[in-house]
Amino acid sequence: MPQSTFVTKVAPGQFEALRDRLGKGPFEFRSVPHAAFSVKGDGAVATLYSSGKFVIQGPDPEAFLARWTDLEAVAAPKKTKSTRPDDPELNLAPPVTGSDEAGKGDYFGPLVVAAVRADADMLEKLIELKVADSKTLTDKRALKLGAVLRDTVEHSIRRVDPNEYNALYPTYLALNPFLAELHAEVIQPLAKPGENVLVDQFERRGLVRAALEGAKVKLTEAPRAERHPVVAAASILARQEFLLGMQELSEDFGMALHKGAGSPVDTVGVALVREQGEEALRGAAKLHFKNTDKILSRL
Repeated sequence: MPQSTFVTKVAPGQFEALRDRLGKGPFEFRSVPHAAFSVKGDGAVATLYSSGKFVIQGPDPEAFLARWTDLEAVAAPKKTKSTRPDDPELNLAPPVTGSDEAGKGDYFGPLVVAAVRADADMLEKLIELKVADSKTLTDKRALKLGAVLRDTVEHSIRRVDPNEYNALYPTYLALNPFLAELHAEVIQPLAKPGENVLVDQFERRGLVRAALEGAKVKLTEAPRAERHPVVAAASILARQEFLLGMQELSEDFGMALHKGAGSPVDTVGVALVREQGEEALRGAAKLHFKNTDKILSRL
């Protein structure tokens, strides 16, 4: 998988908090010249230099930043290699409807798919709001910007909480057909016949196209579609709804549920089952993940 680099700035007062947070994850601390610390794990290498420069290298460094850090007091991150030479142009005539999902790789919490429709004026507004792929935003920023977008753009959101997810998932051959139908479900109330629709490419078998066949829209599936403001806005709304769902489930079960699917998630899962029984996982987590077997094997 291609490697990318993400660089941001950490305030001196945040060094210890960042070290402590990463210390709770599945990381190996390493010694690097001129660095306060460096960690390796979860498919990435992250190094905090004494200057405050925080460098993350891996296949998806923005996701690493969102999952393992909470850098609220930093300067706006500078992302490198956000596009690739072979990325197609996304010059689609408005109005455009775009969709994206959140929670797909998280054991705990819901799966959320959101769509946004924007005409030319609204696309300019989204650019003014500086919408970006939600993986590049902190949780706090995603929650705030998501609230603004709900009051600003025409949108549709479908949230599948764990109980419903665990009932529906076995009726599909795999996750992608399930996702395709959810994308179609949020797109169809917004996109009118003949209008452009943009979806981040997550499969190559035409599942989204088939699910939207009756809608008679002009579908474009492109890698890294979050480059387009309408998909970026959809990704933020999906991320905001996922975070709200995580907060609600954490309150319902009386413990903080972790994002992702790493070892901290397994630790919480073991505690949850010991306290509330195996059935609690059905209401809190996506049972088909390998984490389920790992958790039950530790009891």
